[in-house]
Amino acid sequence: MAEFAISTAPADVVRRQYLASAAGDLEALRATLAPDVEWTEMAGFPLAGTYRTPDGVTSNVMEKLGQDWDRWAAHDDTYVVDGENVVVLARYTAVNKATGKPIDVRVAHHFVVRGGLIVRFEQFVDTALVREAMAD
Repeated sequence: MAEFAISTAPADVVRRQYLASAAGDLEALRATLAPDVEWTEMAGFPLAGTYRTPDGVTSNVMEKLGQDWDRWAAHDDTYVVDGENVVVLARYTAVNKATGKPIDVRVAHHFVVRGGLIVRFEQFVDTALVREAMAD
């Protein structure tokens, strides 16, 4: 397990990001991100846009998800690795705090990992299902 904690293999770096997110450990999550990371949430998603810097990502994405959703989780299940590219098929689950409506939606995440750090992230998700859970 100690080897996993320091591995620079792209899939290991991405997996550490998911584990840190699941644990709510934003410091550990930031440690997986390059200083000049570009993190893109899909158009139509409530947090749509591109965020830069590890602090920018956690404050504009993870912290805001925690404000709007109970038990937000990204369940990573399938990894497809091609060099520095890691595509993860996953599922988001959560309950919207304002409406009490749950989501359980499939997603795909594309990461680019260089030098043991995530330099780019792009999210693909059915944004209509997420927005439906946010509507009264």
